[in-house]
Amino acid sequence: MIDDLRPYPAYRAAEGGWIGQIPSHWAVRRMKYVVRETDSRSTSGKEQLLRISQYTGVTERRRADGLDEPDTRADSLIGYKRVEPNDLVINIMLAWNGSMGVSRYSGIASPAYCVYRFGQDAHPWFFHNLLRSPAYKAQIKASSTGVVESRLRLYSDDLGRIEAMLPPPVEQVAIVRFLDWANGRLERAIRAKRKVIALLNEQKQGTIHCAVTRGLDPSVPLKRSGIEWTGQIPEHWEELPLRRVATCENGGSYGHEPSSILETIPVATTAQIDRDGTFDVERMPLRGFTSHEAARYACKPGDILVVKSSGSAANVISGKCGIVRDSTPRFVFSNFLARFVAQSEVIEPEYLFLLLTSYLTKERVRRMVSTTTYPNLKMNEYRGAFLPVPSLREQQRILKEILVAVEGVHTAIARLEREIDLLREYRTSLVADVVTGKLDVRGAAARLPDDAPLDSVEDADLGDETDVAEEEVAV
Repeated sequence: MIDDLRPYPAYRAAEGGWIGQIPSHWAVRRMKYVVRETDSRSTSGKEQLLRISQYTGVTERRRADGLDEPDTRADSLIGYKRVEPNDLVINIMLAWNGSMGVSRYSGIASPAYCVYRFGQDAHPWFFHNLLRSPAYKAQIKASSTGVVESRLRLYSDDLGRIEAMLPPPVEQVAIVRFLDWANGRLERAIRAKRKVIALLNEQKQGTIHCAVTRGLDPSVPLKRSGIEWTGQIPEHWEELPLRRVATCENGGSYGHEPSSILETIPVATTAQIDRDGTFDVERMPLRGFTSHEAARYACKPGDILVVKSSGSAANVISGKCGIVRDSTPRFVFSNFLARFVAQSEVIEPEYLFLLLTSYLTKERVRRMVSTTTYPNLKMNEYRGAFLPVPSLREQQRILKEILVAVEGVHTAIARLEREIDLLREYRTSLVADVVTGKLDVRGAAARLPDDAPLDSVEDADLGDETDVAEEEVAV
């Protein structure tokens, strides 16, 4: 059905010069005539707290421990802005990167956000997709007020001047129905691939865990370990606390606003550690650092960065870590992370990284996380965790064997990740083409089955990609 989509029969030049060609029967209207700002405030602060993300749109902020208290650092939520289902919520400080969306929920949002209600001839979810499309994100960025990117703000007057494409109401309904159906199909495909990746990762982790706790020789004599969760380890191995095998720097710096007198450098928060423990430097925010700060916090090959603070109880990632390799571009680390440097006479950096990811598993690290609203890794407890450590020569042999054993798994995972990336790119392109009138979906929407489509939400696997600094900036 998607492959059968065609352009509209006739187009015309839109009133807004930047929009280009639109279907001839579509209108163009400034956003100030599409939405009106609302400013109803909470008097109790007891409503469900909502948050906004460029990845997931508007979601509920719920505590991971199931308690009813709000997932926030704010002392009180009185005065927070009320949000109703189908309201448009915009983080004015991060609108330029797509941090906006239509809400499915009743609740309250940060006073730093703007909340808008749609008019009768505007379908909220058509505009959810339109405003988050690449063309509109670019226009929103161009329309925002500010000198540098990190200072851009999308005030209501800025939003109001943006021209919006406006199909007839019945056509907006058809577009939303089609996109819900198409997104549902694509999400099912992505989640199926994610499940296969999860199984492959379990297989890989099992291989690594066995190697770093038992070694390569199954006939070697074993001894009972004093480590609670390990059981037996090779008799000739040592049990050493993390503090004995690596030095720790308990936090970096988030730097300053970029300026002409500072060096602009990418800075790692919690959002740029990929699942394989590598760093996505291209997605790191750019910040300003003095020469002293740059030298002190710059990461070197072999450095291991560990997440100290999750930022949200709903997204506990404390203990997640990554390793800097020779090919990693230069960056510094922020105060959300701790840096561990392996003692070269005791342990190989790659071997320590495997211990911290495959041995100090997420379940074990959870015991070392504080139970406050915003989970923080108890660094003294973490650094005191005992690790099974063979000789350097045996570590090197184990690393070589692991590399051979997991090579095929890495290849399969990389292929699946690329397929997921292609599906995401296709989804972004499809949504953009539909909401900007490049593809006519009226006939396809009319042929859809009557059963309800899968909710059109972003991939669940994007949840851990939210930058803590970004998330908290307007709370």
